Amino acid sequence: MAVARRQGLRRSGTAALEICAIAALYYGSARLGLLQQLVRGQVTPLWPPSGIAVASLLLRGPRVWPGIALGAFLVNISLGPSLPAVLAIAAGNTLAPACSYLLLRRAGFRTELDRLRDALALVFLGGFTGMLVSATMGSGTLALAGALRPGDFWPTWSVWWTGDAMGVLVVTPVLLALRSACRPRHARPSRYAEALLLAAATAGVGFLVAGHAPLLFLGFPLLTWAAFRFQLAGAAPCALAVSTFAIIAGAERSGPFAGHDLLTRMITLQAFNGSAALTALLLAAVVSERNQTQREIARACGQLAGMAARIAAGDHRPVLPIAEKEDDKEDEKDAEKAEGGQEGHERAAEDRRTWQKAVSSSLRKRPPTG
Repeated sequence: MAVARRQGLRRSGTAALEICAIAALYYGSARLGLLQQLVRGQVTPLWPPSGIAVASLLLRGPRVWPGIALGAFLVNISLGPSLPAVLAIAAGNTLAPACSYLLLRRAGFRTELDRLRDALALVFLGGFTGMLVSATMGSGTLALAGALRPGDFWPTWSVWWTGDAMGVLVVTPVLLALRSACRPRHARPSRYAEALLLAAATAGVGFLVAGHAPLLFLGFPLLTWAAFRFQLAGAAPCALAVSTFAIIAGAERSGPFAGHDLLTRMITLQAFNGSAALTALLLAAVVSERNQTQREIARACGQLAGMAARIAAGDHRPVLPIAEKEDDKEDEKDAEKAEGGQEGHERAAEDRRTWQKAVSSSLRKRPPTG
């Protein structure tokens, strides 16, 4: 009883620490996102907490939702027009990741993001669909509270929705990649040099994008390079960096965003960010699937080569996988037992026949009595 109580307290303590850590990450990332706010000091074109919330639910399960709710409340308490409005906005910020999580689980999403269907599910279900909840509840709450003018609802809604969606598309893949990140074994020095060159090129293109030159398209060759050479581990951080530089340019009205109103800037910015995230995720997933298929083909070719070698050596038994070999061994043991039992019955019958013949012979040889 005492052991069970201690284990329950340990689990409760671990859950409380996870909730506090997620709340702290949510709050800290929200403060970073608010550095580029565009509407009323609280609506930003990239909302990293939404990506952190979705990743937390995918990695730790639905039990960590109180951390998301606590972080959302702490962020909005200093921004909202009133306490009921703050509670409504925090509820929307909590329900949106929960909806994304449920949709992704129902679609059979895997956190490895190594399949094309996983990338598509994260984009269209986790990002674009799930974040409709937070944008609608948040913008509607501000409108009902009188914090928005009647003509500002749709621009605010568009920035809110695309900001939350971009948080899922560019932040969640980075966190999922970090979960399985490890130092590559037997990596050549040229591999590290290529990674450093990719990082330097991304930074250089980012400074160009954030400047006055309309060179947003230069980010796509980098995303293609990162996806083909490093899969998700390279494509996700590259997409996050390119999107961040584009958001800075959009907030400062520089480069291709100069001379446009808020709605036009947001459409241009989020079209670019969505295209960049979609390109990175889909290419990384396709390359991962291709690599997995190549490994399976190489494994099958190895088995066929082993079978050919055994046949050439005169052994016509097929080369089977380990599991099948173990099953065959068990079948052989059962067959040997059965054969052994049959041989024993045959020997016993032969002994009985020999004994009967000996008795009959001895009876015939006895002299008659009389």
